Amino acid sequence: MAKLVLIRHGESVWNLENRFTGWVDVDLTEKGKKEAALAGEKIKTIHFDLAFTSVLKRAIDTLKLALESAGQTSLPVTYDQAINERHYGDLQGKNKAETAKEFGEEQVHIWRRSYDIAPPNGESLKDTAARAIPYFKSVILPEVLAGKNVVVSAHGNSLRAIVMDLDKLTREEVLELNIPNGVPIVYDFDKDGNILKKEIL
Repeated sequence: MAKLVLIRHGESVWNLENRFTGWVDVDLTEKGKKEAALAGEKIKTIHFDLAFTSVLKRAIDTLKLALESAGQTSLPVTYDQAINERHYGDLQGKNKAETAKEFGEEQVHIWRRSYDIAPPNGESLKDTAARAIPYFKSVILPEVLAGKNVVVSAHGNSLRAIVMDLDKLTREEVLELNIPNGVPIVYDFDKDGNILKKEIL
């Protein structure tokens, strides 16, 4: 039996400021650093073989802090933008409340919560899934199916896409899915790739 652990990064500075972050590289807040360390405490009984993260520092730093807290700092780590956050295009850096005033609340709600409508020059959740799921299936999942325990540090939308695939969610169901900051989601797999258990720590 092998374990896959998914962790959304801890609170970032722009999460705190209620801004669209996307691919902009922002730091974790002090709260976010604590969330990352606590995530590590929760998973320290799992011996990991390797780790994956996006190329954005809030995910990289979360992984580093979690692994330090778990006492497992010598893991091989793979970095890939395929599991970066959804790119919010022209909305990146803008405060969400101000954006609602600029474009109208209904339009911003559609951009944020629809499956396949992207903001100007950005990605929809469908676009994010189109890069995150194939990468997960071709690179990450084979390691788990080979019997390795794997930890992935990524983002709300890239992880929503991966969980959508693992849990066989519909397009409508995934829109209701929220991935909290710094909360490990643990999947147990058998050697045939069946999910035996899912646990949110």
